[in-house]
Amino acid sequence: MRIWLVGAFSALAIAGAGFAGLYYWPIGKPVKLTTAQGDPQRGAYLARMSGCIACHTDFEGDGKPLAGGLKLPTDFGTFYSPNLTTDRENGIGAWTVEDFAKAVRQGVSPDGDPYYPSFPYPFYAKFSDQDVADLWAAFQTVPPVAKASKVHEMVPPFNVRSGLKVWRGVFLDPEPFRPDPDRSEEWNRGKFIVEGPAHCGACHTPRNLLGARQPELYLHGADKLPDGSKSPPITSASLKEGGWTISSLSYALQTGIMPNGDVFGGSMGEVVRDGTEYLSEADRIAIATYLLERRD
Repeated sequence: MRIWLVGAFSALAIAGAGFAGLYYWPIGKPVKLTTAQGDPQRGAYLARMSGCIACHTDFEGDGKPLAGGLKLPTDFGTFYSPNLTTDRENGIGAWTVEDFAKAVRQGVSPDGDPYYPSFPYPFYAKFSDQDVADLWAAFQTVPPVAKASKVHEMVPPFNVRSGLKVWRGVFLDPEPFRPDPDRSEEWNRGKFIVEGPAHCGACHTPRNLLGARQPELYLHGADKLPDGSKSPPITSASLKEGGWTISSLSYALQTGIMPNGDVFGGSMGEVVRDGTEYLSEADRIAIATYLLERRD
């Protein structure tokens, strides 16, 4: 009996030490931006491209831009987008540009806590220092909204935020944007938008049981989107098989109207409404060019 008790207490002590170590395990890298001056107009354009308005505005609630509170139900629990206004208590008004850069590109809060991957920071890792400075300048123009977002309602064990540090160690490999020297400037612009700010792979790539994207099935479509729908494959082969052209895809990203006359619905309709319809024609063509001409 005594031996059993000693073993049990030893196991608990080891587990407790492991949990404490996980809790205090530091993540993220120090940030020092090489660019201090940002362009708020360019930043506002990037914010539209990145889906910030769509995900951080509760259109069914008060609808105040970037005030957060948008509900995002998933198999892992329900997320609520945070307040991104300049309110110091409920938003990001007390942050520094370095805090912002660390959050956007590394997924780490000013307090050193990991963000859930519902925030597509692995894609935003492709932002340059200038991109981050521009976004920061744009967010500084957002009026403060003194309203706290709701707390995430996660299913155990995903409610233990420290566990995300293990998830990051296994699945996270954020890479900066690397253009393909053998491709055109237009194609590379499309690559940056798709793989970076537009984070198309977040919805069009299936995930494993732990919520990590399956890179071998990049852009092959996914089940169980937050709105309960499915996303179609948008590989080059599947788009060509569906009769898409650079012209028709670019037009659909502007209007939501598909070649057969139907319209995008669900989350893709929202992507067009709150994001891609605001992009320049050149950027929409670049997206279509990349998707249709990439090697699957």
